Amino acid sequence: MADVEETAKGGKEIAALAEKGMALFAAEKEEEAELDVAGATKFKEDTDAKMKALEAEAAALTGKDNKKARQEKSKEASALKTTPEYIDACKVVKGLEPKNGNFMKKKEAPKAAPKQEEKKVDDEPKEDKAEKEKKEKPKKAQEAAGISKEERDELEKLKKQIIERKTQLKAEGMSGGQQNKDSQVAEWVARMNELKEKETPGSTQKAGADGDKKKKGKGALSTEEQKEYDALKLEVETYRQKLVSEFGYTKKDIKADPEMAELETKLAAFEKRS
Repeated sequence: MADVEETAKGGKEIAALAEKGMALFAAEKEEEAELDVAGATKFKEDTDAKMKALEAEAAALTGKDNKKARQEKSKEASALKTTPEYIDACKVVKGLEPKNGNFMKKKEAPKAAPKQEEKKVDDEPKEDKAEKEKKEKPKKAQEAAGISKEERDELEKLKKQIIERKTQLKAEGMSGGQQNKDSQVAEWVARMNELKEKETPGSTQKAGADGDKKKKGKGALSTEEQKEYDALKLEVETYRQKLVSEFGYTKKDIKADPEMAELETKLAAFEKRS
């Protein structure tokens, strides 16, 4: 009888230990991943901005002739709401579990470097270290050039804001030239040019301002430059048609548009070399 009681007692203790072990395992599993709220918030804001821009473009396409194009823009905006990433982003922002598994960050414990590897680093000849530093310096300088991801996002947002503002001003009866003089548009254009100049120094300067530099770079275009030149020509023509069809710009208005002036300056530099 005593043996039976002892066996039962031992069984209960084992069951209790197993239950504790499962609880610890579940807790560890839960800690392996956490919600990426910042990433989800950023994605949702960017997608909302895209939808807003598409809806603004659709609203600007008035009349029967633009009905099909208007519907396509509206469909494109609606489709953004149904993507797995957007659905998960909305849930994560609210603190809910994403059903598609997006915006989850895994936690990994830092791994200690093997002692043997540490010894190799310590015993590394000074000459090899100096060579490594020489190679890494140009790499760091290259990474520091240009603009950050936040600034690139700001640049894209400014472009959309300028288009939306001009669409609004056009609806109010303003000409292209008057739209460019609008204080809000002028402020956004100035900031946009500032970011573009930071991204590619000299890209916003006028044609005559860097004549000496262009002379130095004169010569046949490389394969990559030719592709860039062809793409730029298409971009200029597309933007010109957009200014005429969507904003009702005259030739004088197009000439005064700051973004068109910048594109034509770049195009002129290619044309002198081709």
